[in-house]
Amino acid sequence: MRTLFALALAGAVPAAWAQTPASNPMPDGSSDMYVGLGAVSAPRYQGSGEHRVTALPLLQVEWSNGVFISGMSAGLHLSSNPVFEYGPMLAVLARRSDKGSYDAMGVSLGSLDLSGTQNKPSTPAGGSPVHPGVVVPPASEVLPIGGEPAPLPMQRSGNRLAGTEAIGARLQGGVFFNYYLTPSLRVTNNLLAGSGRDRHGASWTVGLQHVARALAPHHSVSLAADLTMVNRSYNQSYFGVSLRDTMNSGNMPYAPGGGLRDVAVSARWNWALSPGWMISSGARAARLQGDARRSPLVERANNITVSTGLAYRF
Repeated sequence: MRTLFALALAGAVPAAWAQTPASNPMPDGSSDMYVGLGAVSAPRYQGSGEHRVTALPLLQVEWSNGVFISGMSAGLHLSSNPVFEYGPMLAVLARRSDKGSYDAMGVSLGSLDLSGTQNKPSTPAGGSPVHPGVVVPPASEVLPIGGEPAPLPMQRSGNRLAGTEAIGARLQGGVFFNYYLTPSLRVTNNLLAGSGRDRHGASWTVGLQHVARALAPHHSVSLAADLTMVNRSYNQSYFGVSLRDTMNSGNMPYAPGGGLRDVAVSARWNWALSPGWMISSGARAARLQGDARRSPLVERANNITVSTGLAYRF
């Protein structure tokens, strides 16, 4: 039986980062379930310079009919070919407030459907359009009709998200496709759409993963490297700064385009304490790229996420 154990800390990272569990052949009507509790140290949001340690549940379930749940994502294996894995998937991207991500896991999906101005170029009064990837003067330098100066933006605090509009939790839909180069090495692809303020954000994560390999009795390690491409709507939602946000946060207006968001490497170590109990620990290092890295909201381009947890197998 080939099993890729990839416990996901629910809501700890964007769904596209999660590893799709490998197809796990099992008797009809059976299931394989891991449930536990872990802790994760992750940036408050993508590009934050401050980390937050949070206790979060661990969950992975696979059924013999191909359905799986892994943290905040779920999908269906449709292929019977051991070399190919593909199927539909759903993933929840947690809410991001002006304090950071993952701070309101219980918020209803789509509770904040803000159209905003970040999904199209904006033109301040008397000024030039905000083109993708171009920073324009703050609204305080724009004189509206009547000659009175616009109010000065708020002084920016240590948290660059302070004063920005929240983005509600989003249910994303998409597909996954994995191809095995060898029995232990696979190319992974996750394509998801439905994120951002206008729900038009899309991301494509492609990676190379070495599945769990036994280093010693009861110990196994998996390694991965990946990169994520996003469209303009995604970047403008999570890395852009609208004129309204400028007035409340003090950040310069910024309208990024789409492209490469980040590149990352990760590792996961599993320690089987017994047939039922397991400790699963992981680390992921990512570096923002392109227009995402140049955002005024980014405090640090390099982000590291570390997690560990104890899980029980049913």
